[in-house]
Amino acid sequence: MYQRSSGLLCHITSLPGPHGIGDLGPSAFEFVDLLASAGQHIWQVLPLGPAGAGDSPYDSRSSFAGNPMLISMNGLVDDGLLGSSDIASIPDFRTDLVEFRKVEEWKGLRLRKAFETFATGDFPELQSSMEAFQQKSSDWLDDYALYQALREHFDGEPWFKWPQDLRMRASAALERAAKQFANEVAFHRFVQFLFERQWQELKQYANRNEIAIMGDIPIYVALDSADVWANQSQFLLDADGQPTKQAGVPPDLFAEDGQLWGNPVYDWEKMRKDGYAWWTERMRRVCELTDLVRVDHFRGFAAGWQVPAGAKTARNGTWVQGPGLAFFDSLREQLGNLPIVVEDLGVITPDVEELRDSLGYPGMKVIQFAFGNGAENPYLPHNHRTNSMVYSGTHDNETTFGWYLSANRATQRHIRQYLQTRKNRVARDVVRTTWASVGVIACAPVQDILGLGNEARMNVPGLPTGNWGWRLSHLDLLAEHAQWLNELSTLYGRTSPPVSVESST
Repeated sequence: MYQRSSGLLCHITSLPGPHGIGDLGPSAFEFVDLLASAGQHIWQVLPLGPAGAGDSPYDSRSSFAGNPMLISMNGLVDDGLLGSSDIASIPDFRTDLVEFRKVEEWKGLRLRKAFETFATGDFPELQSSMEAFQQKSSDWLDDYALYQALREHFDGEPWFKWPQDLRMRASAALERAAKQFANEVAFHRFVQFLFERQWQELKQYANRNEIAIMGDIPIYVALDSADVWANQSQFLLDADGQPTKQAGVPPDLFAEDGQLWGNPVYDWEKMRKDGYAWWTERMRRVCELTDLVRVDHFRGFAAGWQVPAGAKTARNGTWVQGPGLAFFDSLREQLGNLPIVVEDLGVITPDVEELRDSLGYPGMKVIQFAFGNGAENPYLPHNHRTNSMVYSGTHDNETTFGWYLSANRATQRHIRQYLQTRKNRVARDVVRTTWASVGVIACAPVQDILGLGNEARMNVPGLPTGNWGWRLSHLDLLAEHAQWLNELSTLYGRTSPPVSVESST
């Protein structure tokens, strides 16, 4: 299904730039140029939605909307929506780490200013484009904009704490709210239009350079989101909007109490009866934004770990059968063949493998999981399957150099022996081994290309705060490795995009 290819993992927020956070401005286009010069054909990003609790892109306020903090202020100046003086005074932002609250305050004021400028009516071309976007996106945009307006009105309280008529979406209450907060609703629609416009410009630029954008779709959504508020019947909730079951994973070697995620779980039977309509639109949307999609926690489609509401740990959950093959058959029937890679890490049972293989989707292999035991380890490169996407590490792992330093001596010895490497070359040789794998797609986080330690780690699963903030200070640091990456991809036959991107240009 896919061509032999390779690329880099770098979320938009990790790009350099003057405004405190990576965005869809000049550095994003420079990163595309860098990927092209390095012979890479994939740019993998994390979920693009408005970040929720803990600034996590996996706990978004919407599965359909874009993160306003990714909007380029330079782009708004180019559009005439801001003046150069509006971005002349920049706080002393850190260049190595996103200061999320500080960025939100500074960018938020400028988005408001851009909206006021737009509202003057002096931008007929933009107005026409925005009207077309609103018409195309109304199925999710109207609910999202009203949700955001109401959440702000109620000082950030989640929707399930709002007055009952709004919580339960009584028609009369929604109509009153839409009128009362019309200006705020219009603002949030406008911000989503800006995101869409800038994102599609970047995506088209990447596609013209034969680079496929790889997105990420978490299986579950945040309870406090427009998704759940607008589609309560699709989830297992009580009359007050609280989950009767919550998602997680059972105890394992890494977490003796398991992981309690807290996300509401789907009413798969109800979804089946309406042809998985909400999921179909969700998948359609991510395919509009990206060329390739990583489906997170794929095993949940075979069976998911459901924990009773109110439980303090994930110990006392049960496996509940998921929608299985019928779900993906329905998506294919409505959307065609989907460019999916599945995250099949962790404790994977035969039913999950059977579902993955029957669908023909590549699974994931992570080199960091390969060492410390015998030659039969499925993550060791000599055991890889062709239909796999191979990573040095992911956004949830330690950096490769940090992983090596934290490993015990026996594991370090195994790593050095298998890779024929030494300490100060481990990250580089893990990347080389990733590219050499028979797996059809190879990918590495930019931190591994640079050989950085755990000070550059993106996420520590289970840690509620302090994640997602790492930034690349200068693209020049990465450009120094472009020739090496180009040589790797040529040497190991990774010289094409994984999927055709011609239709996106």
